[in-house]
Amino acid sequence: MRVRIDADACPVTRLALALCRERGVAVTLYCDTAHQFAPGEGCEVKVVSQGADAADYALVGDLEPGDIAVTQDYGVAAMALAKRARALNQNGLVYTDENLDGLLMSRHLGRKVRRAGGRTKGPKKRTAQQDEDFCRALEGLLDAYP
Repeated sequence: MRVRIDADACPVTRLALALCRERGVAVTLYCDTAHQFAPGEGCEVKVVSQGADAADYALVGDLEPGDIAVTQDYGVAAMALAKRARALNQNGLVYTDENLDGLLMSRHLGRKVRRAGGRTKGPKKRTAQQDEDFCRALEGLLDAYP
């Protein structure tokens, strides 16, 4: 098992690294050339060329059953589940087959509104509670690994 993080603009990268380091779980960060990280102990960094979704495709391509993907991209989460991996977002939401259809539909509707010239709300300011929720969810997924 490996934790694979879509590290482009991910607010919980450092939290995930610390938690995985404590448990001896390997981590790979995926980022494009605009968001580079220095590799650390127990952390592999894969830098891909800049381009739409390049880091996402690299992450999905490397996923194996039982891995954990940390991503805020519903499409990446859907592909992770299809590969029998687990996925969660930066707020601690664990993606499942049951909740992903609705999330993908809301993404589609939001894009449709924006293409038509409408506006949608952006993300709210990050809270300490969201960090706690993320850590709790990641710990739960790590504990559930056989």
